Amino acid sequence: MTLSALAQRHPRLFDELIRIDRIPAFGWLALQAAALMPTWWWMGRRLVDGSDDPMGVLALGALAVLVWQVRHELRCAPRLGWLALAGAGTILATLLRTGLGPMHALPPLLASLVALLALAASLVALMPRRVASAPVLGLAVLALPVLSSMQFYAGYPLRVITAEASRWMLSPFFTEVQREAASLLVDGHLVIVDAPCSGVQMAWCGYFVACVVALWVGRSNRGFLTHLPWVGLVVLGANVLRNSVLVAFEGAGLPLGDAWHQAIGLAVLAAACVEIAWLMAPLRRNRKKARTDAMHIHATPAH
Repeated sequence: MTLSALAQRHPRLFDELIRIDRIPAFGWLALQAAALMPTWWWMGRRLVDGSDDPMGVLALGALAVLVWQVRHELRCAPRLGWLALAGAGTILATLLRTGLGPMHALPPLLASLVALLALAASLVALMPRRVASAPVLGLAVLALPVLSSMQFYAGYPLRVITAEASRWMLSPFFTEVQREAASLLVDGHLVIVDAPCSGVQMAWCGYFVACVVALWVGRSNRGFLTHLPWVGLVVLGANVLRNSVLVAFEGAGLPLGDAWHQAIGLAVLAAACVEIAWLMAPLRRNRKKARTDAMHIHATPAH
């Protein structure tokens, strides 16, 4: 049976399909957000009970600002591949959280990761092609209340790496610098590299700045992903520098107060974020191209 014949025999069915097809993009996003309500409930409770830092709200806010900026460019016909991933991810997140069917209930953090990636896939499906998908997915991951978990699993190894790198930096300036686990012995002064010095929060801020700047300047997926490893190196170097400065004062017998600790940490964090923004923003290439174009225009003879 042809579509025209089917339309003649069942006109109401086609009318309903047309109405569904004309549902605005925000309508589809609202329906998916409602389907993922258990995820928002769990994330809200985790933020309220103080078990994690509320920094993920900034990532959600950045996604909301992005959607608002391109609200007039949202696609009437979503990209089907991303839309299929969004639907499959929404169903999978529900199954993982409830343990229905063949799925076994997983920790809420993993189920929420799938849910946020599914929502990000919907955003990519509806946004114009000029918006890169990788930074959008990155902000979805950063929206998770994941800092406490990262501190638990990766905090100690990062503290050991930071302490060892600081030992190498401080050795030329002190008579004796030794490391044992995540502690440093500097000229008889024992300095412990504690959890805040692991750099987990600095890493979150660095990757957040990378995603936001990449979206702001219109970086492609390739440009974003090729610069992403440098973000990790900048964060690691900045954290080692901050820790080395603080340990140097402690080792010299000049311990700094909490205010100075915070000031030095914020200054180094600001410098790292500026460096990451400079890496992600293709300013040098644009300026060079502009100069080349200007020289070409002046060198072209008039006809």
